Amino acid sequence: MTSATANFGSSGLPIRFSGHTLDKATKAKVHLENYYSNLISQHMERRIRHERLEETMRDEGLSEEQKQEKRIQHALKETEFLRLKRSRLGVEDFMPLKVIGRGAFGEVRLVQKSDTGHVYAMKILRKADMLEKEQVAHVRAERDILVEADHQWVVKMYYSFQDTINLYLIMEFLPGGDMMTLLMKKDTLTEECTQFYIAETALAIDSIHKLGFIHRDIKPDNLLLDARGHIKLSDFGLCTGLKKSHRTEFYRDLSQAKPSDFTSNPMDSKRRAESWKKNRRQLAYSTVGTPDYIAPEVFKQTGYTASADWWSLGVIMYEMLIGYPPFCSEAPQETYRKVMNWRETLIFPPEIPISSEARDLILRFCSEEAKRVGTFGGLEEIKQHNFFKGVDWEHIRERPAAIPVEVKSIDDTSNFDDFPDVELKIPSASSKDSESAKDWVFINYTFKRFEGLTQRGAKQQRKS
Repeated sequence: MTSATANFGSSGLPIRFSGHTLDKATKAKVHLENYYSNLISQHMERRIRHERLEETMRDEGLSEEQKQEKRIQHALKETEFLRLKRSRLGVEDFMPLKVIGRGAFGEVRLVQKSDTGHVYAMKILRKADMLEKEQVAHVRAERDILVEADHQWVVKMYYSFQDTINLYLIMEFLPGGDMMTLLMKKDTLTEECTQFYIAETALAIDSIHKLGFIHRDIKPDNLLLDARGHIKLSDFGLCTGLKKSHRTEFYRDLSQAKPSDFTSNPMDSKRRAESWKKNRRQLAYSTVGTPDYIAPEVFKQTGYTASADWWSLGVIMYEMLIGYPPFCSEAPQETYRKVMNWRETLIFPPEIPISSEARDLILRFCSEEAKRVGTFGGLEEIKQHNFFKGVDWEHIRERPAAIPVEVKSIDDTSNFDDFPDVELKIPSASSKDSESAKDWVFINYTFKRFEGLTQRGAKQQRKS
């Protein structure tokens, strides 16, 4: 039966339920489960915050009077947070300032929260595309990762909410831009600069692995730079399967390509760098993407581990020093072929000299999984490599960045591309729109971070 099912009543006769009734029952079940799950998690989070406060006060050696004052302030903040959680955030609470990013299924805008004046990056994802591409679970995974990964190496998410058309992620705005833009400006980096960025990215990747996640889309576009020029990981796109290149069909299409589909077009390093730079931005914003940074075992679909992220780091290190990634080509299929045949295609142009330590580390990253640095020894094994000699791993984020970032104001977007063809106004649903029948699949997407509160607090917002 497709539209109804049957149970048996006391009379022994079957009771038939329509598809509509079953659908409503499923929604009610999901709503109830999420409601009580949220109550429990909120209570636990509140208790953890209280314990953390008491621990901090003990460490600071405060007097009983000072402790009591801190407790009162904390209680007021908890009350304000409850009020914030009960209020409904919407697009109208944010003023768009500039479009700073574009992807296959949405855009990123620099926005200002109307009540506090705080500036954020608003990532907008179109629900229709998520449903069409069957990406609901993956989009949810991205949101969950950003909620859980609350530390210095990952871009912080403060709020998430939805309307009938879009999903919205309100992230911290990192004015330094991304590594892709930096590399396009600089062509190549010195080994000293490369050491700094690769060390910071290794620490960031390790922090994700410790949470049990594999990023799977480590590439320069997803390495953001904060106001001081330090790295933060962003965009769990491959992890969440938001792009065409990250779906199984894309890999299958590449792996079934015939040898005749590939062309051998040798270029010297200067021409390769020019060709790469010419196509790079187009690849970044397309639905196809680029397989340049993806480990060969990911393509094989026979299983892989967190070590796939270390391969990607090796590819980025090569690009920083040489000016283009080792497997770059004018067509994704050709790049795929080169990645799969990396033993023959991973070569270093003789006209661009690099140190033996740098070359060795790249080859240790870009190697078969069983021999890859970091596969079994993790970050500690990577730290021991001679290329990182002299790195102060413990304090690297407190030290000045290798390349300082120039930021003139809190809303400085000079390190980002312009998108004149994308309308500044945020594409949101009209309040007259009825509730979408499929919106329930995005239930419990809303999130507000406790640390998102400001000293000034938030203005009273409309009630849901």
